[in-house]
Amino acid sequence: MPRPIKWRRVCKMPHCTNFGPENGIHNDIIKMTVDEYETIRLIDLEGLTQEQCANQMEVARTTTQSIYTNARKKLAECIVNGLSLVIEGGEYRICECKERCGGQCCRHKYCNEQCPKEIKKGDESNE
Repeated sequence: MPRPIKWRRVCKMPHCTNFGPENGIHNDIIKMTVDEYETIRLIDLEGLTQEQCANQMEVARTTTQSIYTNARKKLAECIVNGLSLVIEGGEYRICECKERCGGQCCRHKYCNEQCPKEIKKGDESNE
């Protein structure tokens, strides 16, 4: 029996989901998941440690490290080889407090435990 899915908390969805080189030489596309995007956002942009990122996304630090490593490899491959990048999919849930905390995690100072429920990707009843 497979392990149950461990949903990763995402506080801020990407505004742009498609990126590519201007010269358009290659037609190859690299797919990055939303949870990989979130680790790049939290660690590289927000300046969190992997431990803080793991707490925010509600996963183990080793899971965060693995997600982050995969995401950086995909970014490097796109830049070095001139490939397009598409951000979609993954095992994530969107934090319902995202409007109040402006993309900062609920684990930060903004709303902490005031977030009663979260929306799982694809759960039509909560949207």
